[in-house]
Amino acid sequence: MEAITIVLALLVAVVVSGVISRLLPLPVPRPLVQIALGAVIGLAANWRVTLNPEIFFLLFLPPLLFLDGWRIPREELFKDGVTILELALGLVIFTVIGMGLFIHWMVPAIPLAVAFALAAVVSPTDPIAVTAIAQRVPIPRRMMHILEGESLLNDASGLVCLRFAIAAALTGAFSVHDAALNFLYVSFGGIAVGAGLTWTVGRVKNWISRRLGEDSGSQILISLLIPFGAYLIAEHLHCSGILAAVAAGLTMGFIESGGQALAVTRIRRNTVWDVIQFTANGMIFVLLGEQLPIILSGAAETVRLTGHHEPWWLGVYVLAINLGLAALRFGWVWISFRLTVFRQTGQQTTPNWRIVAAMSFAGVRGAITLAGVLTLPLAMTDGSPFPARDLAILLAMGVIIVSLVVASIGLPWLLNGLEMPAEPSRQAEEDHARIEAAQAAIAAIEKVQHDLAEGRKDADLYVAAASRIMDGYRERIENRRGTPEDNALGRRSERIERDMRLAALKAERAQIFRMVRKRELGSELARKLIRELDLLETRYAG
Repeated sequence: MEAITIVLALLVAVVVSGVISRLLPLPVPRPLVQIALGAVIGLAANWRVTLNPEIFFLLFLPPLLFLDGWRIPREELFKDGVTILELALGLVIFTVIGMGLFIHWMVPAIPLAVAFALAAVVSPTDPIAVTAIAQRVPIPRRMMHILEGESLLNDASGLVCLRFAIAAALTGAFSVHDAALNFLYVSFGGIAVGAGLTWTVGRVKNWISRRLGEDSGSQILISLLIPFGAYLIAEHLHCSGILAAVAAGLTMGFIESGGQALAVTRIRRNTVWDVIQFTANGMIFVLLGEQLPIILSGAAETVRLTGHHEPWWLGVYVLAINLGLAALRFGWVWISFRLTVFRQTGQQTTPNWRIVAAMSFAGVRGAITLAGVLTLPLAMTDGSPFPARDLAILLAMGVIIVSLVVASIGLPWLLNGLEMPAEPSRQAEEDHARIEAAQAAIAAIEKVQHDLAEGRKDADLYVAAASRIMDGYRERIENRRGTPEDNALGRRSERIERDMRLAALKAERAQIFRMVRKRELGSELARKLIRELDLLETRYAG
């Protein structure tokens, strides 16, 4: 019963955090509010959530990473694939080596292998926190896609490095050759498991739907089970469950591009996944805050491991680690962008310092860092305590909080008016797609009209109905086929019409609710009418 009460309290904290973040006069990001609420729960209530890292990974990471892989624009991911790989793989290895040596030099009480383990867990970034921080200052689209792609892959590379560092700490031995081979197996094995499972499930699901019809509830449940299945199978085969979940999401995007799912299935499924994403993201940061009192309670004892007696030395170490991470990321991003993103544009080869700084500030640490550092073993193989475990957890927690605070202050300022290198306009591509779709619709209407009206006495009714529908499509074609000035005027006309339609739909809905309150309309019929209006409003408002 107590476990259920704790879960409900954490869910309420997630809801309240959204209200508080909007009420505050300053643009405080929601993750910081959620951490604060979690800390209040940890201090005020006599509850303690014992985080099992394996369960934490299984419950939260597969669905979130699967959804990110599913929804990320694949063409953007592949277009900046070289840059993303440089950040997700090269920067992680660079960070692990550089920060591992720096941490061991700064705090000799942390053995070198443990220092590399700590560097490995603070190397992955968290795009969820970045999105929350920058929601009031939009991130340039291309920058956000690079950050999303980087975070999808650097989680796996960071945790693989963590696995090697822990093995080295336990055994006292490390082989570069064995590590490289294991890294390839873990990475490509995870990708193969995720992609193979999703492709197989997708083919079977589509085959059953074609023959027996589609059940929306089953389709949604299948989409929820796929990331967990991919993660568990990959982990059972000692591959990367995280990469399996990412690969499953990317493959799901390819499968869904076939458009076989019913429209009602897609609408309901998107709603379910939006709720899961909001809830899981919030729970992660609330749990992080709830763990703070437990971790800080032993700070005075932990700091003595470093040879000091004053707790403020921990703050010095946390700030130093954050500065080191920022410096390494700034240098790597500057070199990476100069060799890839800016060279592709042909305009300039030297990155704007604000773009590089924004990418550096966007390197916020979050859930992966928290869960990863908790996987440090409690004891060595001989039964002795794992060296500096509590200190590593405390430093990792400090890095998460400081990176969130610094990003919430610096990122909005850096992003204000910032633009990535110019890209070709996509308006022509959108106009072409809308014209092609409208022409296909007109051809389909003409065919249906001919098939239905043939030999009927009331054929003129079919002709009139088809004409009314086709007039709307022909108007769309005319508004988007012409000179750029004509197209701009046509799009403005469409926006004016959209605003009027939205006003009309809202008036319809208000009248229906008014009739329900006066008992002039039954609730069942009202729900049907409101759903139709809601779908239309979603269409025009989107």
